[in-house]
Amino acid sequence: MGAMRLPPRATRIGAATALLAALLVGCTTSATSATSGGKICYSDLPSQAHDTLDLIASNGPFPYSQDGVVFRNREGVLPGQSSGYYHEYTVRTPGSSTRGARRIVTGQKDKEDYYTADHYVTFDLIDFGC
Repeated sequence: MGAMRLPPRATRIGAATALLAALLVGCTTSATSATSGGKICYSDLPSQAHDTLDLIASNGPFPYSQDGVVFRNREGVLPGQSSGYYHEYTVRTPGSSTRGARRIVTGQKDKEDYYTADHYVTFDLIDFGC
């Protein structure tokens, strides 16, 4: 694999989690996708996501050969960008014998990191300020 770009740090968790929480407490939410502004606080991420973000910041080494590959945004959940704009990294899932469903997807802008806990169905932008 070629040289990896050091992606910016930003975090997101699944908007489905926010929607479920809102439904459970009887509230409404408009955060249904990355493009509608779903965010997750860095402090609310699982510890394994912190580990992945640290690996990204130090340019690896990464535990999976797929880490750092171009994320094509086929689902169209993230804002539309040219090919090569986004890259994906595995967030380990304790007890899983596979890569699991959790990922960090980085964009090229500073503080443009997204978290998905449901294998690209929903993304949340990581907020490093909370």
